[in-house]
Amino acid sequence: MLPIAMLGGILFYPWMGYVQFLSPYLIFAMLFITYCKLDFRHIALGRFQWVLLGIQMLIAAAAYLALAWVNHTVAEGVFICVFIPTATAAPVICAMLGGSLPKLATYSLLCNVFVAIVGPFVLALVGDTQYTFWESFLMILKMVMPLLLGPLLASFLLRHTLPRFHESVKAHQSISFYLWAISLFIIVGGCVSFIITHYQPESLWTMIWLAIGSLVVCLLQFKIGRMVGRRFGDPVSGGQGLGQKNTVLAVWIALAYMNPVASIAPASYIAWQNIINSWQIMRHKSASESNCNK
Repeated sequence: MLPIAMLGGILFYPWMGYVQFLSPYLIFAMLFITYCKLDFRHIALGRFQWVLLGIQMLIAAAAYLALAWVNHTVAEGVFICVFIPTATAAPVICAMLGGSLPKLATYSLLCNVFVAIVGPFVLALVGDTQYTFWESFLMILKMVMPLLLGPLLASFLLRHTLPRFHESVKAHQSISFYLWAISLFIIVGGCVSFIITHYQPESLWTMIWLAIGSLVVCLLQFKIGRMVGRRFGDPVSGGQGLGQKNTVLAVWIALAYMNPVASIAPASYIAWQNIINSWQIMRHKSASESNCNK
């Protein structure tokens, strides 16, 4: 289903403008269903979250400093692919892969709040914008908080007001997979449409290097995240926490703060991370089915 969804997005990209408005609603629904199986007593900041956040910021700084003297636009694009917070949908994929939902939900909240607070200062140094600190802070919060806290609060209220319905939603976690397939169709189509729309012949090589750079840091973050997570007994949460990014926010920041061409990097990252996620889900489901047949 997932490769078909991605292929469909590529083939039908000219029409994605008509359905892209559905993406936040699909993500909200996926998170709501996933959070219904979350035990809120297990949400707590620990060493895992702080170590992962520290490594994320170190990789972001290293990527920018290593590339800035070669090509500043490429440095901006690759930097934002690392600096940007964890995707709001990451807990959904983490749950599908058998990772710790409380760990990743906690890291997602920490990472998004941290970037909202620190981001305006960092982006003022790296990019070029006319926004004030408070304007940037409020814009980032507006883009991340509703999808972060909305499903969390909705699942919490449902648990305490309609427990039977809550248990019913909790028992139908597979719905998240099909919502994810629809989201993937829209996201990949939107990614292809964005890159074609912003194509600039004079910046072709810069755009190619941005796409390659985003692939390198995507693979690197998933790999390092899994290595860190393995030390804490949860490679899946580490990989998704560090590797799966809020690319919609990344594209907006690149367009608002940087050379607009730099937005090709996070747009390409959309494809790379979803290819990796699809491969991980297929591999996990195949392994689960093999274990069931033994």
